[in-house]
Amino acid sequence: MSKKSMQAVLVNEYGGPNVLKAATVERPQPQPNEVLVRIVYAAVIPLDFKIRNGWLQEVFPVTFPYVPGFYASGIVEETGQGVTELKPGDRIFGGIRGAYAEYGVATVQELVKMPDNLTFEDAAAIKAGAEAAWKALFTEGELQSGQTVLIHAAAGGVGQFAVQLAKRKGATVIATASTSNLDFVKSLGADQVIDYTTAHFEDFAQEVDLVVDSVGGETETRSWSVLKKGGILVSLTQDPSQENARKHGVTAKFNTKFPTREDLQSLTELMAEGTIKAEIDSIFPLSQADKALEKSEARHGRGRILLNANFI
Repeated sequence: MSKKSMQAVLVNEYGGPNVLKAATVERPQPQPNEVLVRIVYAAVIPLDFKIRNGWLQEVFPVTFPYVPGFYASGIVEETGQGVTELKPGDRIFGGIRGAYAEYGVATVQELVKMPDNLTFEDAAAIKAGAEAAWKALFTEGELQSGQTVLIHAAAGGVGQFAVQLAKRKGATVIATASTSNLDFVKSLGADQVIDYTTAHFEDFAQEVDLVVDSVGGETETRSWSVLKKGGILVSLTQDPSQENARKHGVTAKFNTKFPTREDLQSLTELMAEGTIKAEIDSIFPLSQADKALEKSEARHGRGRILLNANFI
């Protein structure tokens, strides 16, 4: 039987967006407990360009050439031996390594069946943004109703969900965003939006219970002083400074824990019924993955960037 081929984006060496090349490769075969997914949308996340730039060689070692991408939505094409939970034609989303391609394989445990009223666009944003927001707020951040949270980069792929989920929990939400995104973040339900291009957030936010930081660097350094004693800082970008946490009498966490399957199910239902909305910044064809990652790296987008895997 002849092997089937597919289009995929390959990275042959570390470097900038120009190292991404569209190519025809062999279509993967699902092994026992795996399914082959025809990918509809792959999510573009900051981790993708950080690995491609060679910044995370110790944490995420790669073998060249590799296909980028971690999360996608799509349709089950074929099932491996012993798979009973999913069948060809099922609409799914979840973790699919090498998602910048027309097809990808994943274990059954990595995938979630989509409710009928959930779109492929929204589904692609769940694991790539909504789940990270949930774990930063609740799994790591222990946010309760009546508490105050400061959310950095609130218009971004994670921030947009964090604002909505925190409000739904009954928290007071202070958010930072750029000038062009202020109204958008207000529309998500933030109680106070600070324009980080013209103001210092520490002049407006004090005694907060939780900081969710998806920026890192100087933003983290300036965030310690706004937390109340016993507060929590959750970083999505780096292992935060334990020394600074001790100095300020707070807890610092790197967003590494995973929400439960039930949490993910709750999120999926909230998205499907429209209680939590996903803003999609832009959709690029697979052949323009370089431009999608350029946009991601510029970090001025609103919402999530997706790749359409139909190679148009």
